[in-house]
Amino acid sequence: MAKYFDVHPDNPQPRTIRTVADSVRADALIAYPTDSCFALGCRLGSHDGVNRIRSIRDLDERHHFTLVCQNFAQLGQFVQIGNDVFRAIKAATPGRYTFILPATKEVPRKLLHPKKKTVGVRIPDHVVTQALLAELGEPLLSSTLLLPDEDEPLTQGWEIKERLDHVVDAVVDSGDCGTEPTTVVDFSGPEPEVVRQGAGDPARFM
Repeated sequence: MAKYFDVHPDNPQPRTIRTVADSVRADALIAYPTDSCFALGCRLGSHDGVNRIRSIRDLDERHHFTLVCQNFAQLGQFVQIGNDVFRAIKAATPGRYTFILPATKEVPRKLLHPKKKTVGVRIPDHVVTQALLAELGEPLLSSTLLLPDEDEPLTQGWEIKERLDHVVDAVVDSGDCGTEPTTVVDFSGPEPEVVRQGAGDPARFM
């Protein structure tokens, strides 16, 4: 049965955030809010967490997982960024974008796209997510909480608790956080490619 954490959206309770971070370190899989919609998240090196996310979402090996980072310094440890790309991404973060980039050796092989050796990264503009990332001290390995054969992500913490009670370990709820996933921009090729139009304005990358 999943634990349920009711977190204040503007002033997250430090003790609660520490408890959630400790559970992630102990290999928990959590559902948590972001600036676009709810996501599934686990620690970066969690093989069990990756497998559980794949199972819940029915994902194949070509799915790009996302490393949700606290800041640009952290993001830069896990992906390779040239100067032009750096400026483009810097101008759009924090925000509702996910960027596909070549991964560094810091990223576990299991998380990489099998052919392109890329991974998704993003820096969310969300108080609770940022508090959790600061306490955790490393990225959350994440994927949008979009269930198979459903068109929209789950948006209510109580509903997530009800429907995923036996497949996640904790639900972090801080109220509404939107229904639209991030805009995804692939920077792994010669030109940026918007591969999913979502919550972030794609015009700056087109």
